[in-house]
Amino acid sequence: MAKKELENQAEELEQTLQKQLDLLKKDSEDWLKVGGAVLAGGLLAYSIVKMTKRKKNRKTAKALEVLEREGLLDEEIKEKLSKPQKSTFWPSLGQRLLLVGFALAQEKLLKKLIAPEDAEAAEKGE
Repeated sequence: MAKKELENQAEELEQTLQKQLDLLKKDSEDWLKVGGAVLAGGLLAYSIVKMTKRKKNRKTAKALEVLEREGLLDEEIKEKLSKPQKSTFWPSLGQRLLLVGFALAQEKLLKKLIAPEDAEAAEKGE
């Protein structure tokens, strides 16, 4: 009887293990799809940035070549054209926050300006 129970228990454990493996395979397929999509998006973004940078470098090289041919190229102009531009996220964020602040202030002021009129209208209506 103990042998039969052990065999039943072993069979149940195998079935449980099989169910867990099937569930793991299903979950891993979902993660693999998400990972593939993220990887493809990253590669696409990288290639776009690379292409635009290359295009900008070509334009800069042409401009430097034309200026040199014309004899207008000096060290200051060359440095300004060839120096990489640093763009930051913070100025645009500051501008957005300023606009949000203006919108909130405008809303509060309008409520205060309109509120006394509403109070008078309510008194007349009573």
